[in-house]
Amino acid sequence: MKRRIEEVKKIVIKVGSSSLCDKDGKINKEKILMLTWQIAKLKREGYIVVLVSSGAIAAGMGALGLDSKPKTLPEKQALAAIGQARLMEIYEEIFQVFNMKCSQILLNHDDFDDRHRLMNLNHTINALLNYGVVPIINENDALAVDEIKVGDNDTLASLIVPLVEAQLLILVSDIDGLYTGNPHTDPDAVLIHYVDKIDDTILSYAGDAVSGLGTGGMATKLKAAQMVNALGSHMCIVNGQKENSILNALDNEGTWFNGASGTNMNARRHWIAYRTKPRGTIIVDAGCRKAIVDNHVSLLPTGIKDVEGRFLEGQVVDIKDEELNTIAKGVVNYASDEIRLIKGHQSSEIDDILQRHDYDEVVHANNMVVLEER
Repeated sequence: MKRRIEEVKKIVIKVGSSSLCDKDGKINKEKILMLTWQIAKLKREGYIVVLVSSGAIAAGMGALGLDSKPKTLPEKQALAAIGQARLMEIYEEIFQVFNMKCSQILLNHDDFDDRHRLMNLNHTINALLNYGVVPIINENDALAVDEIKVGDNDTLASLIVPLVEAQLLILVSDIDGLYTGNPHTDPDAVLIHYVDKIDDTILSYAGDAVSGLGTGGMATKLKAAQMVNALGSHMCIVNGQKENSILNALDNEGTWFNGASGTNMNARRHWIAYRTKPRGTIIVDAGCRKAIVDNHVSLLPTGIKDVEGRFLEGQVVDIKDEELNTIAKGVVNYASDEIRLIKGHQSSEIDDILQRHDYDEVVHANNMVVLEER
């Protein structure tokens, strides 16, 4: 299948630690030089580029002469603080060789969770792009804890795509693309060059293998592809060890995930589905599950079996069936304590129970994303 590159104007490139560092964890300037050369060539050809760069902790390991990643959070955060400064120093030095300027933006999940902060982030990145500057984005690993972590830079890059309205995400990794099996252990594994739709068969090809320096395996890359394709944007996985792999992603390199088969999800629904961390869980009965999945109806209190966690009106929650499978995400019209009181009741009883009746629905269909659509 032909890759649709004629519509690509803006590209987000994510590079993993293994594409920037040697195996001993030290930054490899030659790798960054080749990466930057490809970015410069893309810019000369008229593309707008945003870079999401891993490597802070790996760079910190190299700076301190460590052979393996420490296990405690404070040690990892200390390495990130050391390594991020070193990483940006090298980027700035090499970008100047190509008469380009770069900038640093460090993020955590709260920046995507809060709509106001998300809007400010959008304005900042667009201003940098208007200046011709390449934003270099990373998670703020020096401060991040589990509650606010994005988790990995594959996911972070996929969150940047809708923010800058990019048409293509290129994940630069240490593997040629998606295989039908683990190429390190399965001699019959075949590289898949084109994925039109991510179905159960494609998802079954994801393994758990990760490099010693990075955190993202193939499962996270497929999740990123789902997030990007839902917008109608494309994604490509390429091997950073191969010459000009980023440039060749526009031709035939790696695995291309076609965005044309996506749902073209609007910005609000994408925010609900992917860019917010759920604050709690609503568990529904079998009849309610069927109605939501099959007909995309609103969630009424009568179908609710249980509520987990504490959350406020207007926050996003997971909606799960009785087997605890997540079937949807949505914005609630009532707080968790109120939902506990009205669960199992008819909407007509809400006023008697709560002494107010603002909504019939606990989650309106317009504020819900059914995940099985993906």
